[in-house]
Amino acid sequence: MKQQLWNYITNLRKASPLVHSITNYVVMNTTANALLAAGASPIMAHAHLEMEDMVKISGALVINVGTLDEYWVESMRIAIQCANTLSKPWILDPVGAGATAYRNEILKELISYRPSVIRGNASEIMALAQMNSQTKGVDSTHKTEEAITAAIQLNQTTGAVICISGATDSIISHGKLVKLKNGDPLMARVTGMGCTATALIAAFCAATPENLFDATVTAMALMGVTGEQAATLSNGPGSLQMNFLDVLATLKEDDFIRLLNIEEGHVVV
Repeated sequence: MKQQLWNYITNLRKASPLVHSITNYVVMNTTANALLAAGASPIMAHAHLEMEDMVKISGALVINVGTLDEYWVESMRIAIQCANTLSKPWILDPVGAGATAYRNEILKELISYRPSVIRGNASEIMALAQMNSQTKGVDSTHKTEEAITAAIQLNQTTGAVICISGATDSIISHGKLVKLKNGDPLMARVTGMGCTATALIAAFCAATPENLFDATVTAMALMGVTGEQAATLSNGPGSLQMNFLDVLATLKEDDFIRLLNIEEGHVVV
């Protein structure tokens, strides 16, 4: 499978799909640069009157609720409706799910529109699945393994590919499970790494819309291997940000295949 994942990475670099993100203020620059480094093209737009046109020319849509705003929520509704009409993939990043009543209300509505992929940390996935969960801001207070049952439930009710990010990334869909054990603890000290993962998932979904599960696995594999290699070149979180982008843009096939720690399996549904 490692070789197939690398083929997807090569294909993304050739295809350079446009990814439309309605995301939060904190990460716009970070995720835009990551998309460019990976080979995709970013566009950040939220004006109501251009939502439909943006979705039409984009390969995938990111919906990130990190800095919720009533105007942006309406932008999300318009963009999602257009994406669903055009059968284009859209990826939900439920930042801070469970933190406030308003956030939960909006996320419940967004989930009803059936996202193609949902990526969150363990606490966010558990909150979405309406299990007992308490969140600490946008950090995960649960281990990935604890969220597996919630992810299975969420996959069954929404049909979305579910990605739980953490020290071990788990991707689940219709009984399939892939675990990725790459990355570095230093990544948790850089804001927006999770949002970057979501943006990369959207890029690969745009380039490989016929296989959203493999697209999600590829994005998380690239994210983890890049972070792991970048950390060896870094002295702290500041240099990690720079090295992450450099490695993302220049990663070689041999290094990807050598470093990738992947485990394929199944879950009982």
